[in-house]
Amino acid sequence: MGGGSGDAMEVAALARDARGRGRGGSPPGGLREKSPPERKVYMDYNATTPLEPEVIRVMTEAMREAWGNPSSPYPAGQKAKDIITASREAVARMLGGKPQDIVFTSGGTESNNLVIHSAVKHFQETQGPKGDLGEQQSPGEGARPHIVTCTVEHDSIRLPLEHLVEEQVAEVTFVPVSKVSGQAEVDDILAAVRPTTCLVTIMLANNETGVVMPVSEISQRVKALNQRRASLRLPRVLVHTDAAQVLGKRRVDVDDLGVDFLTIVGHKFYGPRIGALYVRGLGKLTPLYPMLFGGGQERNFRPGTENTPMIAGLGKAAELVTENCEAYEAHMRDVRDYLEERLEAEFGRKRIHLNSCFPGAERLSNTCNFSIRGPQLQGCLVLAQCQTLLASVGASCHSDHGDRPSPVLLSCGVPFDVARNALRLSVGRSTTRADVDLAVQDLKQAVARLEGQT
Repeated sequence: MGGGSGDAMEVAALARDARGRGRGGSPPGGLREKSPPERKVYMDYNATTPLEPEVIRVMTEAMREAWGNPSSPYPAGQKAKDIITASREAVARMLGGKPQDIVFTSGGTESNNLVIHSAVKHFQETQGPKGDLGEQQSPGEGARPHIVTCTVEHDSIRLPLEHLVEEQVAEVTFVPVSKVSGQAEVDDILAAVRPTTCLVTIMLANNETGVVMPVSEISQRVKALNQRRASLRLPRVLVHTDAAQVLGKRRVDVDDLGVDFLTIVGHKFYGPRIGALYVRGLGKLTPLYPMLFGGGQERNFRPGTENTPMIAGLGKAAELVTENCEAYEAHMRDVRDYLEERLEAEFGRKRIHLNSCFPGAERLSNTCNFSIRGPQLQGCLVLAQCQTLLASVGASCHSDHGDRPSPVLLSCGVPFDVARNALRLSVGRSTTRADVDLAVQDLKQAVARLEGQT
């Protein structure tokens, strides 16, 4: 779910530069500010975020003082164990959950794969050759677990599911999102459920459009459905949401959401590149089957000697979200709304198409997906001409099909010629209105250069 460490260092440097400009101060250490042509404006916070200074501090302290093995009885080991316990409590607090329901992982990709693996494994163990599928279904021995998801999920959901289908291990329904709301509609998700369904996995918000999905309503409907399924001796449907894009941008509460699993990704909320998985009533109410086997850490659900400094950083990042989430959200919304105002003012309302504004659908406070209409203005080409703005397009840019539109935007009903011009700008905690002005001016110059080539 993240890039390399070099990317993180560059982003951190850019964020420090942005914070310095926001305060009107000089960079630390007496270094001269870069000349304006070299200044960069980072607006790709949905891809990754820099570490908060407080996060760096606790990670550094843990490296220096808590180097011991958390399973060891001597002081350095016990200090490491205490840090891990405190971080687990901080992550749980951020979600309104219980510490014992948090499992630390290497990141969002592992958390998502662990959920899918567990749902399939649980179905196989409880509904296998000697299982309980009734005669109205296919025989227990031939029954494959079925999973429901939607067409705009992250690759760490989509690709494992496609792999299970290819291996004939499971069946999957990819429910299209609504072209009106950009959301996976509750009725469509429920209509896809079969007698063999074991998991519904729907992201909490989309990484490209920022559209927030109706996960709470889906959970409520599935819970009611499970009561009826129990009387028919059908397997329980578990509900998972990948909350990678939401944490740190709006308040998340697992009881409000009603989910069984929730994926946590540190580097999306100014933490390190590890993650965690929330599992409601871990091992009691909700099954979790390990993919790894080893020394018994994380109560055997995710063995391997704990990465204490990274876990310390995740805990501090979670603590900052718990304390400041509303302020973060309000600031990012103000800057994002100003960005959209400036785009429409500079290019004209008819020329700017906001790809992520859907009637009746909520959107993340920091995300602006838009297209500048014009035959030569494919997103990749525009970004390549930008000298200040660092952002991304809706889909990966490949040399052999650089103007291929984002499948997510096409799924949401954005027209082909508009979707291929898409740019995703996502602002962060330190992004300023002055940054917006620089970025919009850079885009205007990039467009002028491209149109001068025709």
